[in-house]
Formats: sequence, C-alpha cells, structure tokens
Amino acid sequence: MKQSIHTTVGKAEKRIDVVEKARGKVRYVSDYAVPGMLHAKLVTSTQAHATIKSIDLTEAWKVPGVRAIVTGDVFPYHIGPILADRPPLAFQKVRYYGEPVAIVVADSEYQGKLAASKVKVNYEPLPVVNSVQQAFQTDAPLIHEHSGQYTKIIDNVYPVSGTNIGSHIKIRKGDVGAIWANCAETISASYSFNLSDHAAIETRSTRVEINPEGKVIVHSCTQSPYTIKKVLNQFFNVSVGDVVVHVPLIGGAFGGKGTVQLEPLAYLASKAVGGKMVKLQYEREEDMITAPCHIGLDATIKFGATKDGKIIAGHYTFLIDSGAYTDQAAGITRAMALDCTGPYNIPNVWCDAYCMYTNHPFATSFRGYAHPELTFAVERTMEQLAKQLKMDSIELRTINAIKPGNTTPTQTVLTANNIGDTEKCLQRAKEMIAWDKGIQVDVGEGKIRTKGISLFWKTSTTATNAQAGAVLTFEADGTVNLNCAAIELGQGTKTALAQILAEKLKMDMKQIHVTMEVNTQYDPHQWRTVASSSTFLAGRAVISAAENAIKQMKKTASSVLQCSEEDLEVGGGRVYLKPDPGYGVDIKDIALGYTFPNGHAIGGQIVGVGSHIQRHLTPMDKETGFGKPGPWWSVGAQAIEVEWDKKNYTYKILKAVTVLDGGTIINPMLATQQMRSGMYLGLSFASSESFIFDEAGVPLNPDLRNYQMLRFGEQPSEYLVDFIETPAADGPFGARGIGEYGVIGMAAALANGLSEAAQAELNQLPLTPEFIWKTKKEGGK
Repeated sequence: MKQSIHTTVGKAEKRIDVVEKARGKVRYVSDYAVPGMLHAKLVTSTQAHATIKSIDLTEAWKVPGVRAIVTGDVFPYHIGPILADRPPLAFQKVRYYGEPVAIVVADSEYQGKLAASKVKVNYEPLPVVNSVQQAFQTDAPLIHEHSGQYTKIIDNVYPVSGTNIGSHIKIRKGDVGAIWANCAETISASYSFNLSDHAAIETRSTRVEINPEGKVIVHSCTQSPYTIKKVLNQFFNVSVGDVVVHVPLIGGAFGGKGTVQLEPLAYLASKAVGGKMVKLQYEREEDMITAPCHIGLDATIKFGATKDGKIIAGHYTFLIDSGAYTDQAAGITRAMALDCTGPYNIPNVWCDAYCMYTNHPFATSFRGYAHPELTFAVERTMEQLAKQLKMDSIELRTINAIKPGNTTPTQTVLTANNIGDTEKCLQRAKEMIAWDKGIQVDVGEGKIRTKGISLFWKTSTTATNAQAGAVLTFEADGTVNLNCAAIELGQGTKTALAQILAEKLKMDMKQIHVTMEVNTQYDPHQWRTVASSSTFLAGRAVISAAENAIKQMKKTASSVLQCSEEDLEVGGGRVYLKPDPGYGVDIKDIALGYTFPNGHAIGGQIVGVGSHIQRHLTPMDKETGFGKPGPWWSVGAQAIEVEWDKKNYTYKILKAVTVLDGGTIINPMLATQQMRSGMYLGLSFASSESFIFDEAGVPLNPDLRNYQMLRFGEQPSEYLVDFIETPAADGPFGARGIGEYGVIGMAAALANGLSEAAQAELNQLPLTPEFIWKTKKEGGK
C-alpha cells in the first residue's frame, strides 16, 4: 500500500465508537423501554403456499392484555421497494412458510405470544414451487397470478405476466451468435446454491407510535431511514414531513436491514391501538425465516475463447431465487446482469438474468449485492477453462483482465479514474499466497495443501440520483459537530467521515464530534447506507460542507485581520495569513461570530452545509442493458490455502488473502478489518451456510442450532490483506467504496482450491465434506 501524503486520511485512527462499545454502553433499539409501551407479536404461516380460507380470532381475544389483532384485510394492498408485489400481512393467500398473517398487540410480550398461538388459520394448500428450475417451467404453478398488474416503483423492473418471472434483465453487447462459431475453445458449466441467512447479532426490531399531532415516530435498526419515510408516504398516505425516523447504532446488518418490512407492520399495529407506542422485535427464528434472507441462484456460464486463452464471447444465464416476493432481489437481478462478466474484457456478451418467484422466504440485499454469487460462477468457469487450455489460471486471468480503455457489459467506457488496477491486485495476491511455490503440496498423513484464487469487481449500484448531505456546527471552543444520515452498523463509516473532515479542516481528530445516532428531523437526507456508497457520497458531502464552513471562516477572519479572503488559510485550529502564518485568529474566537473590543460583532455561528449527488449515471436500456450504472468499479483479488484430508474429505482453511484497489484508503486499520470480516462471512457462506427445505417448502433449519455457520476455530489461521491505491478523481481524497468487497471472491477461491484438492469440479455451495464426497463419487460432475 502506498504511503499517504495526508495527515489524517490514510492513518489508522481509533474508531470513535470503540470506548462505548467496549464498555457495553451503546444502546440499541431493543434496549429502550417506555412506560405504557405495547408489544406486537406475529402470527405466521404454517404453509409455504396456500389459500387463506378463514382466520378465527375467538380464543386469542380471550387472553388478558390483548389490545388489538390486525389481519391482512385491514390493509389489502401491495408494497415493495422496486415492484409493489408484497402485502404487509398476507391476505387471500400465503406464499412462503413464516409469512406474517396477523399481528397481535398486547400489554406484554408473553401475552402477545400466547394470543398469537391461539389464532387459528384455516388453509387450503396449493402446489409448492420449491426451486428456480421448477419455477422457470412453462407449466409451473403461478405464485403471483397478476404480476403484470403490480405497480412499478422503479422503472427498470420487468415482470413477465403469466410466469413466475418477477423481472427479466438483458445484456446484449457485440454479436455472441456470430462469434461463437469461430471460437477455438468453448466451455459450459452450471452452478447453484440455496438461500441463506444474514445472521446479524441483533435481530430486526422497531418501535412505532403515532402522536396526537399525527406524526409517525419510528425507532428502527435500519440501513434506510429515508426509505421508511418514503414507504409510509407512498403506500400509507402519511406525509413525508410527518414521519420521523430515529436510528441508533446497529448490531450488524449485512444488507438485511436495508429493506423495509417491520416498520409497516408496527405502523398498522400502532394505528390499531390509537397511536400508542408498539414494539415489534423478531425472535431469532422469525429473523431467519419471516424476515427477508439472502438469494439463491442457479447459473449457467459459457465461454468462447481463442487457442491462446483470449475470451471473445460470454453467455450468462442467471436464475435468482427471490422467494415469494421480489423486494430487493429485482435490483440484485439487475446488478448481477450489469457486472456479469466479472473483471474481464469480453467484447461479445449475452446475458439473461431472471428474478424468479418461488415459495421460499423472500430475498433481499446481502453484502456484495449479487457479486459474491456471480463471481462464484464466473471464477469457477475461468478455472475450468484454464484446465481445458492447460494454462496457469493466473495467466488466463491476466490475459483477459479488464483495464482502462475497455468497456463494461453495459458498454460504459473505463478510464484510469473509474477502474482500479486489476493486474496489480492479481500479481500481489499471487505473491502473498506464494502461488509459484506450488498450488498443490503433499504434507503427508493423507493430507495435501492446495491453493485457489479469484478475481472480482463491483460497481456501486445506486439510484441515479443517490445523494447525501452533511451539516457542520462549530462550538465556542472551536470544535466541530458533524451531522449526517450515514448509518453506523459496525463498518466504521463515521470514523472515516471524521477523518475526511479533519483532513479538510486541517484539524485534529479530537476536535471532531460525530453524532452517531440518526434523526431524520435534523439530519440531512441520505439515500441509504448500502452499496459501499456511504464513504463516497457522505464523504463528498462532508468535504462540501467543510468548504462552505471554510468560506465563512475566511470571510469573518478577513474583516478581523483586515485582509482579503484569498490571503487566508485554515489549519491547526486557526485562520491565518498565508505569507505570515503567525498572524491570524483562532477558530474558537470566530466560531460564534467575532466581537471587536468596542462591542461590535460580525459573522455569527459557523454552520457548514454540504451535499453530493451522483452524476452522469443513466438507467439501463431494457433490450440491451446499455447505460452507465455506477460511478466507478473497485477491483481485487482473493486467494485461499486449504489443507485437505483425502481420507475423510474434511478441510482446514489455513490462509485467506485479499488485495483490493479501493482508491485512497481513508483508514487502513478499518479497511483491513472490513476485509477480514468480509472474508469470514464469504467463507461461511461458501463452506456451510444454506437453508434446507423439505418438499412442502418448509425450512428444516430455522435456528442457529441447526443452521450451520463457520464457527469460532474454523476461520482461517491467517488473514493477509493489502491494498493497491489507484485514486478515484471523484472520490473524497481519491477514495472508492470498499465495504462489501471482502466477501465477493471468497466462495470462488475456496471452491477453486478444493476442486484442485479433490480433483473434482465443485460447482455447488455450500462446500460441505458430504457434498465433496458425493461429487467425487459421481465422477466430479
């Protein structure tokens, strides 16, 4: 990593929330209790697909303390972030096991839970669609009979009437059909994995009340406070200004708290009891099954290449398991299509990405937003093509690596500004994993060590008008308060923003006070805290606010010092004369205006205001995918070394490597920890995590006892992280987003390493010993 020329940016500053967290003083949504607060409990479906014949509330009403019971007929309308296809409470039919059917509001959690257990729902079972392959068949049972009539919230979603296709996204670049016949080498392979869980430490929770003035007060562990305002306005006809959302620190999210699900339910519950505060918090099993989860995928990748390994045609088919509703999976489908090639320059591309309805829990954002999934498929195919060509897989990747001057699948032209250095990342990862010392080494006792590598990329898929704002208020002692609506969910964003501000004001970090909690009444608008976009968007807003404050300080100081504003500089807690830095005025003396000896005053409080909005982004063309979907692409390489036991098919992960070009790295320690946590998450998803459904669509492992995650002691013995810094001209001090990137290539790298070890093509996740044994037994296919 390059040495920083800055004083605060590029330095491993301590997280600003570390002391409170270490001492257990941070309070989360569920830590608050208010006298008179009521509790909501859900009645959830015991069928994956069924018609609701009747709901009997008689016995539930007999439970003491029950204040209201809300069913789907109270609000028989559809909501959704991209396509409005989901009722907050099921009415007429249920579409997945665990779907909310009714809400019981009671004085205590116990009373609510007891009453919910006494609600009797009479179902008439319907045929269950239990996989994307089944859903894709022309004679499959329809999960949404009227999908073509649903309201589009965002234009680029394309449901297909009379099918289970919630959206179909196309990429057409070049002429795959004409080129294919001239390819010297072709390869085709298929991949799959099932839905899985986010498994954040804090389960989803919210509190909602409607005060006597009609204002809806929401407390939520959400990544999207302004989306909550939008949803309550758009679907429940509450004025945007009458919705106030409070967000404390969040106990993990990984994309799962970026969607809006609990808040409409709690709003309906509060409305049913005259606006009293109602708390709705998922128990762990509800958080895993009722709440939205991580997509499943079936994918087929075909490459056509020359004899020397240049890939000239790529054909991609993705069937995304979005579960019962499209939610964010419709956006994930788009994101998977627009970056379908991975970080490779492929001139002819044909991609069809389908968002498929099934009778599984509905899916939403997961860290990486389609990219860990597509990278697994693409990188496994690269590995198999290298074997077919009898070529080193790093050499194959180097030949095809994308670079400035190439175009993306959506035909965006790449420049030195908007793409990192793919080859440098690959070569550095090669060094760190000691690739040249052998990718397979026999260590005796029936064990071998093998290595796997992957290349990855991702653009920040945001709305074309995604934006952020920042407000700076100066205190009488010259310190600065920073307010913005970026959500702190463990990634350290607000520490990075404080560093950006300190660098711009040339001020010590100790002089920056950051408001950690978000309140939409006084924090400026921010799109959402997703898509690795917060440091980029909010960072630019912070710089803009700092520039605004500096202008005000110079104006006041120029009157005090009797000079022009152009002669002044700000730094070290002072505004001083450039030619003579000893001549100046302390910021604390002008922070609230300056008072002359004769009592006259000028200026007033320094309040810096700034904002930033995405620029020059465009929607994708429906038929070709042409467009500019993101401001930049971060690229990287990851590698794994595993020790494989040939006798019992078990393995131990010895080493995990990540090399990322994230532009300027604001805080190397935070960035390293983000990569490490992402690597752990990606390896868990790759090695063990998956929901298991029976034939009726019922999840068989809806709790942490049976849902297998990478446990303590199973993590890599060694994490190695490094950064290549190719600054992005548009980013704050040259930074690009990095939050999601540690996850993206892990599954592919692990599968490549284990495929080498087992001498079998492992194209399905999770990579359990049982699956590897079965694949090996069946001939490696």
